Amino acid sequence: MKQSQQTTLRAAVSLSGVGVHSGDEVKIVLHPAEANHGVAFLRTGLAGGLDRVIDARHLAVTATELCTVIGDRESGAVATIEHLMAAFAGMGVDNVLVEIDGPEVPILDGSSAPFIDAIDQVGLVSLSASRRYIKVLKPVRVTLGKGFAELHPNDRGFKLDVEIDFPTPIIGRQRKIIDLSPSVFRREISRARTFGFMRDVEKLWSAGFALGASLENTVALGEDGVINPEGLRYADEFVRHKILDAVGDLSLSGLPLMGAYKSYCGGHRLNFMVLEALFSNRANYAIVDGAPRRETGYAEIGNNIAVPAFAQEIH
Repeated sequence: MKQSQQTTLRAAVSLSGVGVHSGDEVKIVLHPAEANHGVAFLRTGLAGGLDRVIDARHLAVTATELCTVIGDRESGAVATIEHLMAAFAGMGVDNVLVEIDGPEVPILDGSSAPFIDAIDQVGLVSLSASRRYIKVLKPVRVTLGKGFAELHPNDRGFKLDVEIDFPTPIIGRQRKIIDLSPSVFRREISRARTFGFMRDVEKLWSAGFALGASLENTVALGEDGVINPEGLRYADEFVRHKILDAVGDLSLSGLPLMGAYKSYCGGHRLNFMVLEALFSNRANYAIVDGAPRRETGYAEIGNNIAVPAFAQEIH
């Protein structure tokens, strides 16, 4: 189903917490924005008292190791944006300015649920402009090791088919398929938390990652099972969180996708790569509104973005 009008927040709302990798306290304020603004981050607290606006677009991605990062370290960056971006995309929020006073979005409980609670506090308002979509016209596929990600045409909206396969019986092979809508995202995906293996913790700490991770925001896996005393929120919470990440990462297309996404053993890097592949050829996609017609004059998007070497994923 396609929403015909663009939306924004009815009022500003704030949240605060620690970054899962930095361990630093950070505050964000979600501000309403005008039609066609899209999602952008206002990075404050930079050296010299300067602020920087970073559009939440795949062209701004500078790292996909363990999380998705936009901007750059020298002039200002924002890391771990995927759970917040998933909340916006999943709940149909088109236009918002995210003011953030630190380098990483707070992890909160490790899912999108707290961000949805904040959106619910203020509600959404429809704008006069019609919503536009990126319609996938031709299949694209990328591979990385044993994993792959694909985008295919799908006139009925945005469908995700995600499969994971971990060599441990705690997770094993899990697959889930959804047609994305606010009700489906809220009910089936939004509460799925990030997860990681205890055996990797010291390695991550020594590399400067996961400094803010705890049982309050991460599903921790030991040799014999889930360590968190409350257990899992869904029996297949692991693959649902992978869908959550994909919804957030793929929203960096800049407009809602009209297509079908399929992945096997995917992650932030593959999600980014499939957007690069989509935008590498103007024949792969069209910009459409409620009536599926092709628009002209949309700028070509290059694919000459430097991507860091592959590193172990955080899930």
